[in-house]
Amino acid sequence: MEKTKSSFVRNFVFGVEDSLVSTVGLLSGIAVAGIERPAIIMTGLVLIIVEAFSMGAGAWLSEHSVEEYEEQREMPWLHAFRSAVIMFFSYVLAGLIPLSPYLFASSAVAFRLSIILTLLALILLGIFNAKMFRIRSLREAFITLLIGGAAVLVGVVVGNIATHLT
Repeated sequence: MEKTKSSFVRNFVFGVEDSLVSTVGLLSGIAVAGIERPAIIMTGLVLIIVEAFSMGAGAWLSEHSVEEYEEQREMPWLHAFRSAVIMFFSYVLAGLIPLSPYLFASSAVAFRLSIILTLLALILLGIFNAKMFRIRSLREAFITLLIGGAAVLVGVVVGNIATHLT
């Protein structure tokens, strides 16, 4: 049972972190490039759904392969399916955090709010992860925040470069 719990938590944390970082990085990059708000929203939704499906499929394949190899369960596909569902929904729900400001605010306000909400969510994810695995909360929150902050920075830099190339 402990292995199942750690697998589910791993897929949840991975889905949330990857979605927050990927989505805010992309949205920040295209917002800085001056893309109109409707196109930002459409791009964000496409990214979230396609990546959630991809991540869910990857979770299913990796969990299924490991369980088949280790021959641990009578129905390894069921555990793999649960892992895939956790990955899919954690990715979709987390992706809505950086996207949501673009649904109700101007691009300039949404850009800042998206980054702030994402960084706060990353801090909370770090604390959640620390609590689940009984490790130091502040350290884990700080590491998770640094990773997300780096993604925002990469998105903004690439968006600025792309603006000057076109």
